[in-house]
Amino acid sequence: MILTDILIDGLLAAIAGIGFGAISHPPKRAFKYIAILAAVGHALRYALMNYAACDIATASFCASFVIGLLSLWFGRLSYCPMTVLYIPALLPMIPGMYAYKSVLALVMFMQHFKDTVLAEQYLRELSSNVIVTVSTVFLLAVGATILIFIAPKLAYTMTRRNR
Repeated sequence: MILTDILIDGLLAAIAGIGFGAISHPPKRAFKYIAILAAVGHALRYALMNYAACDIATASFCASFVIGLLSLWFGRLSYCPMTVLYIPALLPMIPGMYAYKSVLALVMFMQHFKDTVLAEQYLRELSSNVIVTVSTVFLLAVGATILIFIAPKLAYTMTRRNR
């Protein structure tokens, strides 16, 4: 059952990654790599969150680092820059529910700011959801791009053929 849950999560993320990739019109040869990256990354995050008791930000960082690492290798295979591969693969991991709850709490706070009890409740919800959203998105970006800073020559020359 655990393996089935992880595989279904990865499959659904692969479909979403292909959809996000189609928006940016990458070469057709890149779609299979985008799907693999999205599936592996999202499945890893799902497994870390549900079976390793990891929080969403840390699990997202680990998954995005793996996506960045694999995109370096897949970039060599597909002759595509890393960003063409990893950005659509990262998009299914954006914490949309936390962002939605942030906006909802902000609206509710604005409607009830004269009632101090409700205002405090909505302000707590707003701050916690904003912190989770911002930290998760930040760590997604850092995890995927850290290889560009660690090995810039490798990252920028991966689409070049060896002579």
